[in-house]
Amino acid sequence: MPIVRPAAPVRIDAVELRVLHLPLVSPFTTSFGTETVREVIVVRVRTGDGDGWGEIVTQQAPLYSSEYTQGAWDVTQRFLAPALLDAAAEGVAPEQVSTILAPFVGHRMAKAGLELAVLDAALRAAGRPLGEYLGATVDRVPSGVSVGIQRDPSALVDAVGGYLDDGYVRIKIKIKPGRDVADTAAVRDAFGAIALQVDANSAYTLADADTLAELDRFDLLLIEQPLQEDDIVDHAALAARLRTPICLDESIVSAKAARDALALRAAAIINIKAGRVGGYLEAVRVHDLCREAGVPVWCGGMLETGIGRAANAALAALPGFTLPGDVSASDRFYARDIVREPIVLEDAHVRVPTAPGIGVEIDPVALEDATVARVELRR
Repeated sequence: MPIVRPAAPVRIDAVELRVLHLPLVSPFTTSFGTETVREVIVVRVRTGDGDGWGEIVTQQAPLYSSEYTQGAWDVTQRFLAPALLDAAAEGVAPEQVSTILAPFVGHRMAKAGLELAVLDAALRAAGRPLGEYLGATVDRVPSGVSVGIQRDPSALVDAVGGYLDDGYVRIKIKIKPGRDVADTAAVRDAFGAIALQVDANSAYTLADADTLAELDRFDLLLIEQPLQEDDIVDHAALAARLRTPICLDESIVSAKAARDALALRAAAIINIKAGRVGGYLEAVRVHDLCREAGVPVWCGGMLETGIGRAANAALAALPGFTLPGDVSASDRFYARDIVREPIVLEDAHVRVPTAPGIGVEIDPVALEDATVARVELRR
């Protein structure tokens, strides 16, 4: 389902980058560490027709992926933004951004942030919402929530109970060796047949197959990324030993990677994160590939601000997203978001923004208060 009507080019005069520090409402613990403050880069492109906003979803340290904030800050200033500014002197369309940045190897999250900012600017100028441009078919998407590793199984049950009371329709719990079977059992025993899945963030190896097979008895929707990012063959071997469907996250860095994983039967489900695959247009290509193959997809999250959260809602409204994603309300992570109207949960769903571009407006005071570094690059 390619983009039917491309966006018109925009002439970019400047690119502004900001590093933000946003306190989390509670610590978020995964198999690779604990975050208490979200460090993120926000991108603004300035054009003659107005501004566009994007978000680079790297973390402070290279633990989830090889990308991290200071690396993205450096490569965007030194290489990516200058290349975009040079190419945009006569105007650049969002569909051209990935080609312009292709000579620079990797750094997909940084590229995705720039592409989203150009998309937002171009669509705002044209009066088109991002959802319509990407191919959204619904006006709201079911909302799941990701629950970090807690102090003990009892604390996990309490946390999950709170999110169920808030109305989330699917629960994902983080696991790691030693905090897997007992935690999953506690949640299943406490809440019965809720929609439940687990996420290992690459914490296991094929030697742990017997432990992972114990999770089969909990009737999970899926187990997400149990093995390392480059262990596609081992994921295929593990999939043959489990009843629980394997979903790949970190391994899926492009449409090609998704095609390879499906060919090897390494995944029955795929988590699509626009930042991880290099942008929302590549995310649509992954969606289209999986839909053609009859493979379910869902939209993952990276603790986005309202910028990325609104864009994720638009992406998750495409027809192949048949499982609830991590498109949660702003207050799941932030007491104060940087958008004027934070993303909210309505009857277990998040609405797809209908205003032009990403559909949200920045709160300049909140943005300034969260900013710890800023730079502007001009042609």
